Amino acid sequence: MSRELDVDLVGADRAEEVVGVIHRAFAARKPLDPPATAGDETIESVAAALERDGGLLAMRRDRPMGAILFDRSRPGLLGLKRVSVDPLGRDRGVASAMVGVAEDVAEDDGMDGIWLHVREELPDNLRFWQHRHYTPWSQTGHTIEMGKTLWLAREVPDPEAMQSLAARVAALLRAGDLLVLTGDLGAGKTTFTQGLGEALGVRGPVTSPTFVIARTHPSLVGGPALVHVDAYRLGDAAEIDDIDLDATAEDSVTVVEWGAGMAEQLSDSWLSITIESRTADPGEPLGTECGVESEDMRVVTIRPHGPRWLGVPLRSTLLG
Repeated sequence: MSRELDVDLVGADRAEEVVGVIHRAFAARKPLDPPATAGDETIESVAAALERDGGLLAMRRDRPMGAILFDRSRPGLLGLKRVSVDPLGRDRGVASAMVGVAEDVAEDDGMDGIWLHVREELPDNLRFWQHRHYTPWSQTGHTIEMGKTLWLAREVPDPEAMQSLAARVAALLRAGDLLVLTGDLGAGKTTFTQGLGEALGVRGPVTSPTFVIARTHPSLVGGPALVHVDAYRLGDAAEIDDIDLDATAEDSVTVVEWGAGMAEQLSDSWLSITIESRTADPGEPLGTECGVESEDMRVVTIRPHGPRWLGVPLRSTLLG
């Protein structure tokens, strides 16, 4: 992406520039049946949309090159409408830059995810969004609704806070869910799983299953069992198959430590949870955004994958 490309939040005062980009972009697309309605946009209609919900305008050398109108009508979700790139800006990173800024806006505004519509007759557009981990949500006629639940990172100063975070994650879980945990030895993967187990109300104790590879903890409250797997000694995805987790996956919450690159095959949807240690100079506590000083700080990054997590209030639940 050129350094000369600027992407800014804009309001109604930039409506003329935005509608110009929309018209040029959609006029360059192949004809559709039924036709796209973008050509019907006027300065007045775009100004009203920008006044209500805002939008983005990408500029290069004082020329408008891209635009997006926001739609804030759905609680917790940011809609992207009229995603437009001037024909002169195609294949120059304009669309990717705008999408990145839109995701930042959604995060800054405390939203959980993003949605948009894509026409199935435009396979290049569909691939563009899929490459950026947007997933088809539903389809009406030729229009595919796609969405993405945003990832999050949270600072965790001590084991108690780790278990508290896990309890919040547990509140979002249901039978069939898969969690893939990654982190160095001693990072806190088992501590996190213990917090899950307690919140799910399963029979304990939850300990590292290293010597048995997999351990099942039945529910004591009528909920799903917790299947706790340690893949540290497994060589590849084929050895995951040998454990026969498919037999319990639909009725359980499955947690796989050291499972990155192997366990994802178990489901079309999963939560990838990475736990990293943050250190400070000897004797100097690490000041953090969470407002707690700790010499044993962890940062937990949670990334949702697949259709199961579309529309789930992940960020608002775990960061609220």
